[in-house]
Amino acid sequence: MGQACTRTVERVAAATGMIGQAEVIFEDLQDVRGGGVLFALPALLMNGLLKYSDKFFKLAAGYYSLYNVFLLLGFMALARVKKIEQLRYQEPGEWGKILGLDRIPEVRTLREKVSFLSAEEENVSQWSGRLSKDWMDQNPDAAGVLYVDGHVRTYYGSKNKLPRRYVSRQKLTLRGMTDYWVNDALGRPFFTISSAFTTGLLDILENEIVPRLVRDVPGQPNQQALKRDPYRSCFVLIFDREGYSPEFFQRMWSQRIACQTYQKYPKQKWPEEEFNKYAVKMPHGEIIEMELAERGYLLGDIIWVREIHRKCRSGHQTSVLSTDYQADFTEIAAHMFSRWSQENFFKYMMENFDIDSLTGYKLYGFNETKHVVNPMYRQLDGKVRSLVGTLGRKKAKFHDLQMNGSELTPKKMEQYEQKKGALREDIEFMQKELESLKKERKQTKKHIPFEELPDEEQFYRIAPARKQLLDTVKMIAYRAETAMAQVLRESLGRKEDTRPLLRQIYNADIDLVPDENNKTLTVKLHRLTNPQSDRAVHLLCDHLNDTETIYPGTDFKLNYELVSN
Repeated sequence: MGQACTRTVERVAAATGMIGQAEVIFEDLQDVRGGGVLFALPALLMNGLLKYSDKFFKLAAGYYSLYNVFLLLGFMALARVKKIEQLRYQEPGEWGKILGLDRIPEVRTLREKVSFLSAEEENVSQWSGRLSKDWMDQNPDAAGVLYVDGHVRTYYGSKNKLPRRYVSRQKLTLRGMTDYWVNDALGRPFFTISSAFTTGLLDILENEIVPRLVRDVPGQPNQQALKRDPYRSCFVLIFDREGYSPEFFQRMWSQRIACQTYQKYPKQKWPEEEFNKYAVKMPHGEIIEMELAERGYLLGDIIWVREIHRKCRSGHQTSVLSTDYQADFTEIAAHMFSRWSQENFFKYMMENFDIDSLTGYKLYGFNETKHVVNPMYRQLDGKVRSLVGTLGRKKAKFHDLQMNGSELTPKKMEQYEQKKGALREDIEFMQKELESLKKERKQTKKHIPFEELPDEEQFYRIAPARKQLLDTVKMIAYRAETAMAQVLRESLGRKEDTRPLLRQIYNADIDLVPDENNKTLTVKLHRLTNPQSDRAVHLLCDHLNDTETIYPGTDFKLNYELVSN
């Protein structure tokens, strides 16, 4: 039955259908390796790890319950066990003690259960969406200013010909999927939308993200309030220059949605006398001094926007455009220059939660009839661009080819005329070929329905529901870690030490002390590397004990403390 299996009778009973699931039983244990991840349990539960699991998911009767599986996935994310396959190298008995079992499921068993949970894509989508709405409802102020950005997951396999897209971090055009993340100003994620198509940020914003936000963002003013105040917006969207579009700004404002981005085509620098120094409060609470100036600007002769310039010490000016007509311009600057939080989020999630991993191999078709770039048009366009470049170089060479008067001899003159004539013939031939290609390109449709793609150009989604399920668990884990980091930040001198300390806590050893009489489960963390960390853990224990968390599947209240005070 596997290593560390001690509850054989229950396993046989579960296999024969005599019991529905194993009972969660904790023993008095010492030196449980990696048990410090139990310190994250209150934060995981408060962020909804098990809140709707019974409603949207069902597991067949067996030894491991639905709660066991979700808790294990959450603990794995925080302990940086980035893939299910990596459980092969973990101690199953130690992990089992954390779950109140003898051991955790084998890799194959856990893979099968995750596949079963993600079999219905609609259930996974509804579960993730319900959690996203809850996170917005819990913090309506944070949901009023939303950051949207795309992150490319590269694909190196050979079974799926995903469209190529530019990957900025690698400065290459590679095959892959684009995940569009929606976060708050602190970098906490609300939801993500994956797309195999290369339609771009504006298309995803207008057709998928904005309709969902209009439905889910709390505290939006009603139509009467909007009529009374013509400058009031429902919420603010912040994105990078890829979303720059005067027409898009105008369409969004017609729905009273404010947009904010960098000026894609900045003009000349503004005069020095327009700038003043301001103390700007950033979303994390720190105060930064900025030199700012503001003007009104008719963008594209379509919509009036607020243009704000920030002048750096070097003299460089960064231009920001916004249709948020009511916020103070220092607040707009604080939000715009906090976009680094989302970039840091991507970097942190790649390194610590492996959001780029291939979670499955099964390919799925598309239910929608989207239009994609016609491969024939792309091929013709590539030829036109290549020929235009070659023709330009030929013309430059023809223009630069001159005869030196001091070398003017009949033989040299003949060679010169021959060379010039050959170049002229090449240029005329290329011009005719270019005209022919342009005519053929004009007659070729640029976009065609997806189903009309040739078989060799067809592409598919890769395990979308499985990816969404595991990504949602990782979002819950990240939000839980962020909540704990905010508690620790109060007791640490350097803010950047909070997450490393949390990773140290998650991987630390613990003692488990169940008390049947008082119905408590005491989690005693072993001492950490220095007194300051121990003091921070003391404060964290106080906060965790105030939550009065009950371990799922039991009536034991969790109590947190250090082994030695």
